[in-house]
Amino acid sequence: MSFYPTGRAIGLIALGAPIAAVLAAIIPSLWAIGAAWALMLVLLLLLDGLVAARADDVQLAVAKSAEIGAPMTVGLEAGFSGPMAPRQVFGNLGLDERLAEAGAVGFSLERRPAANGAFSGQATIVPVRRGIGEIGKLWLRWKGPLGLAWRQIQKQSAHEVAVIPNIAAVRSPTVQMFLRDSLFGLLARKFRGEGSEFEALAEYQPGMDRRSIDWKGSARHSKLLAKEYDTERNNQIVFALDCGSAMCEPIDGLPRIDRAISAALLTAYITLKAGDRTSLFSFAMKPELSTPFLSGSRNFFRLQQEAATIDYRHQESNYTLALSTLHSQLKRRSLIIIFTDFTDPTAADLMLEAVGRLIDKHLVLFVVLEDRELTSIIGKSPDSAEDVARAVTAQNLLDQKKLVLTRLRHMGIDVIEGAHQNIGTRLINSYLSIKRRGRL
Repeated sequence: MSFYPTGRAIGLIALGAPIAAVLAAIIPSLWAIGAAWALMLVLLLLLDGLVAARADDVQLAVAKSAEIGAPMTVGLEAGFSGPMAPRQVFGNLGLDERLAEAGAVGFSLERRPAANGAFSGQATIVPVRRGIGEIGKLWLRWKGPLGLAWRQIQKQSAHEVAVIPNIAAVRSPTVQMFLRDSLFGLLARKFRGEGSEFEALAEYQPGMDRRSIDWKGSARHSKLLAKEYDTERNNQIVFALDCGSAMCEPIDGLPRIDRAISAALLTAYITLKAGDRTSLFSFAMKPELSTPFLSGSRNFFRLQQEAATIDYRHQESNYTLALSTLHSQLKRRSLIIIFTDFTDPTAADLMLEAVGRLIDKHLVLFVVLEDRELTSIIGKSPDSAEDVARAVTAQNLLDQKKLVLTRLRHMGIDVIEGAHQNIGTRLINSYLSIKRRGRL
């Protein structure tokens, strides 16, 4: 515990110097008044610091885990003893950069009406990176009764916060709308003309898909018959997440990879509910994470924990090694959903070559996040030659990306491109469409 002068004390001490100088100029024997003034204030400052209240009990309330990008509340309580309770208490808490970009958060503690000498306060932080975030030192300070001295204590915290992927969208009521469609194959329901497993023959009704007509059966029974299909379940779904340097760039304050993980987990929640077997696969310069295929909604928490271990890799992604490794691991036809971004044309060509080997056996779906930074640079009115050059460069990068996406579509690969807040919903719609049509 220590104390030091407030701004008021410094100002009063400094005020004595010009007054003493004026008096000494008029009456030289009065020069000692300035020294006496300063000495008096120093003694009052020491007295103020000594009689100030003492902090007896300081408690920091921190959650053990938090979701990236979601506000998190940190609570602080402090009890004081002494004849003169402080009017207001201020705090400052050092934080890991995963928990706050500034590396610290401030508190303003107010007296609790129901407790004598107890103060409490809250602060809100927003985690910006996944991983284990450490809570550092806590500083508390308050003024003495004269307002001349700050009294301060510091305390080392042992708290840690596990920053995990954000699944706020999974808890949203809107997801319930998709859950009705996600139950294909779990209930005994008929989807005429859709699905992949033959169920039975039924009399053709107007509105049914004409491609479902069984012409041979119709000829034998002298009436139009159509095939009914049951939607297949127990399909294999792989979420392949690129965690290389391109995916570490931020979008609206969070890295692209975290935006991708949120969309992947939202869709994985639906796939698990639908009875499909789901796996996570991540890669950068080499394959990083490969989980076993999991089924049942009870395993969603495990997928979230596995996704939390995907690290940020500031290195170029090796599509050839990653996708060939994934291809060798898959023993049956699967839906592979690839989250990636690309700026290098050479890397894009290698990616196209590697993907070409996957589509012979598997169904591939690409998810690309919209680059708001490039579109904002292009749409901004130029004020200088540098702005023009920057806009031309941004347009070239977008044109290269569009060219790669066009080539993917020509290969028969579905591509989803959009803003991060919409990409999860669009991915769910694509997944449900694939299920209905029995493309797996």
